[in-house]
Amino acid sequence: MFCLTAVGTCQEIGRGTPLTIQLDAKVPMRVGQALNGHLLHPVFQNNRLVLPEGTAVHGTVIALRTDKRRRVRGRLRGDFTPFHVPVVRFDEVVGPDGRAVKLQSGTATDGAPVYSLVAPPPSKGGFLHQEIGYAKTALKGDLEVVTGPDKGARFVAFVYSQLPYHPESIGKETAWTTEVAEPLIVGAGAGEASVEIATARGDQPAAWMLKAYLQDGLSSETSHTGSQVVALVAEPVFNPDHTIAVPQGTKLLGSVTQARPARWFARSGVLRFDFRQMELPGAKVTSVQATMKAADSGDAALALDSEGQAKPKPKDKLALPLALALLASRPLDPDGHHQDLKNAGGSNGFGIIGRVVGIAAGSAELAAGIGYYQAMLSTYDRWVAKGKRVVFPRDTRIVIETTARRGHFVPSSGR
Repeated sequence: MFCLTAVGTCQEIGRGTPLTIQLDAKVPMRVGQALNGHLLHPVFQNNRLVLPEGTAVHGTVIALRTDKRRRVRGRLRGDFTPFHVPVVRFDEVVGPDGRAVKLQSGTATDGAPVYSLVAPPPSKGGFLHQEIGYAKTALKGDLEVVTGPDKGARFVAFVYSQLPYHPESIGKETAWTTEVAEPLIVGAGAGEASVEIATARGDQPAAWMLKAYLQDGLSSETSHTGSQVVALVAEPVFNPDHTIAVPQGTKLLGSVTQARPARWFARSGVLRFDFRQMELPGAKVTSVQATMKAADSGDAALALDSEGQAKPKPKDKLALPLALALLASRPLDPDGHHQDLKNAGGSNGFGIIGRVVGIAAGSAELAAGIGYYQAMLSTYDRWVAKGKRVVFPRDTRIVIETTARRGHFVPSSGR
């Protein structure tokens, strides 16, 4: 038996254990490409830490699938790159001591940067105050494209999007959640690290913050009101005396309270769910009051409201279409000076192809038409197309605030 550490006993990480792995650096999109990443979340077994956050994981791109939706969207905008979705598999875990253990994981295709959705405090004020808040949020989201981190990477991506063809890559911090396909034997010498998680407070907390994984995927498109929702606690919670209050593997039981698919004319999907019961391993089901406080998501357009319910972020519907329409009208300005510059500014649709055609043709009407085409696409996206879906795939990491249990965990002898 091979262990990651020479200290302590070995632990077996069972089949189906979720692993969220984030890529360390940007790599080319091609079959056989090596992937170097790390665990975003620690892995516990029998309430002991066996793989800490940041553990190195290696894998490979095993296939490329056609990304039809992105191809259609790109071609409408002058980008004829044959976009793909990478299929990946991870095959090695490297421990803190540098030793490697072979890993057999399932395949994963839903790679995306992980955004942490955090529920804000309850909003104050009436309807008008809330609408102003939504508008500020939308403006802040638009400005983050320019002011947020990794501006250089976004600028390169923008330049690429203007080209008719460009190489594909898998971006830095792309993450996949996969499951252990065969039991993984690792050392449990890091057991003392799990004790540090216990918050040594003098008083019992009013609520526990439980970190869990959704057992099944949820979607505004396919889920139904009343459907059962189950989450498995991923990290144990300790009492101040270091006894276990909520063990790893505890089930949180709930249901979908509202589900409505996304509809045309930018009407976003609705998905609401909550948890009302908690089932400890080998113990009885108890009633709890629970609120989702945070969740991982691959969609930057989602947010949590103050009640812990997921919904799409408000999106500005006027500024960009109006700005594009004004630019498109510039070539038709009766002032005849600098017509080439006005044609270049107006023909801002269909990528670099549109600009070249708008300038080379020397036609104000053609340049304006290309610009209005882009304004039309922007208007369609914001006013006519289907709204955003709300999706939480299987093994989505969530944080639940629930009423604290009094006492410590003692499994019952039978059910």
